[in-house]
Amino acid sequence: YGIMVYQEQVMQAAQVLAGYSLGKADLLRRAMGKKIQAEMDAQRAGFIEGAGKHGITPAKASEIFDTIDKFAGYGFNKSHAAAYALVAYQTAYLKANYPVEFMAASMTLDLGNTDKLASFRGECERLAIQILPPDVNTSDTVFSVEKGAIRYALAAVRNVGAGAMNAMVAERAKNGPFKSLADFAGRLDGNVINKRLLENLVKAGALDSLEPNRVRVFAGIEHVLRFAQHKSQERTTTQVSLFGGEDHAVKLTLPDLPDWRPMEKLSNEFEAIGFYLSAHPLDAYSGTLEALKVKKAKDIPHLTANDCAQPLRMAGTVVAKKERVGRKGNKYAFVQLSDDTGTFEVMMFSEVLQASRDLLESGMPILLTVDAQLEEERVRLLASRVDSLEKALAARLKNLRIQVDQAVPLPELQALLDADGRGNGRIHLSARSNGHWIEIALPNRYAIQPKTLSGLKNLPGVVEIREI
Repeated sequence: YGIMVYQEQVMQAAQVLAGYSLGKADLLRRAMGKKIQAEMDAQRAGFIEGAGKHGITPAKASEIFDTIDKFAGYGFNKSHAAAYALVAYQTAYLKANYPVEFMAASMTLDLGNTDKLASFRGECERLAIQILPPDVNTSDTVFSVEKGAIRYALAAVRNVGAGAMNAMVAERAKNGPFKSLADFAGRLDGNVINKRLLENLVKAGALDSLEPNRVRVFAGIEHVLRFAQHKSQERTTTQVSLFGGEDHAVKLTLPDLPDWRPMEKLSNEFEAIGFYLSAHPLDAYSGTLEALKVKKAKDIPHLTANDCAQPLRMAGTVVAKKERVGRKGNKYAFVQLSDDTGTFEVMMFSEVLQASRDLLESGMPILLTVDAQLEEERVRLLASRVDSLEKALAARLKNLRIQVDQAVPLPELQALLDADGRGNGRIHLSARSNGHWIEIALPNRYAIQPKTLSGLKNLPGVVEIREI
């Protein structure tokens, strides 16, 4: 249509109309990029001269170069802006009309980027899209849609490998779902499963449909591997039992151990997935953290100069710590933390690091006061104070609403509350009866400690705890 859209089209026009070589055409492209008028004027003279040798009048050649000169000013960014606008419209349409499919595809695109996946998890929560945990019987290698929810991808579990997960999914598609842990181990080639793979699948909860007690499987991984090896050899040698039946075949046995407690499950889940998927250790503090106007990981990229003009509060569980030594011998550290929206990094200089060293153990929930500094395309967080989250919030914990089902062990609940002694805190129990929620305020007042929240949350039958 006579409209130059790409730099390559300008180069092509110079070649065809003015006899430019590829090298000379690239010099024209560079001159356009620099936007230096003296260089463009020099290019004009060469273009008109070359065009004249191809039967184009100086006036027409100058007119064509005017088009090139105009493109050099603002053509390139306009074409990109138009293309990006179209892509933005297309993606906005897909997200608005097919949000579950859109989010599943977006997560698949960043399969190996746990920071991005954690951010997508937060967006799914905002959109009320449920993310189902990984499951060897229902998950695909990539993120998939399952009854209006997103099923977590097997290949997104750390240290399992997409190749092994593809083989696992292919076996399931060919011969049906895995009926038991023994069936799972017996059907997969020994080259597919190994100790590290099984450990991470267990921690991620991907084997829960075959054995809900994760500790039994985790402690019995060596048994699982030996069983898988035996079955693999059995298939390759095509040997039959001496007794001619399956009754005397090698059986898979697991140790009889109690399962991990909820917080242990969350910690292991974090190791295997890279962020907290089913819940987050800070969930119990959500009401108080909101009241304190604590910033979250998702807020960091959007901080403004006005936000950074004053110290900010942030909270998270410690993920990792990297210590360094400065030129003068002073130690400093980069501490990675996690909240329910993602991960973030905070820098600590020697004074703060030394004062808070005991609080920087992996999994420890902490409350930070930070100074945020805008640096080009990133925000740097510098900690000026670190406190134990439990101790910092202890004074604020006054009243709790505990939502329970009918199976809650009331004596254990009472014992947890009594352990902290009497205080000023009110406890409200909320339970469903005949399709309606009934709330009862306990007559006594309690000295509610943050550790009590964790204990209450671990009780069977406790559905939710909220500060009120």
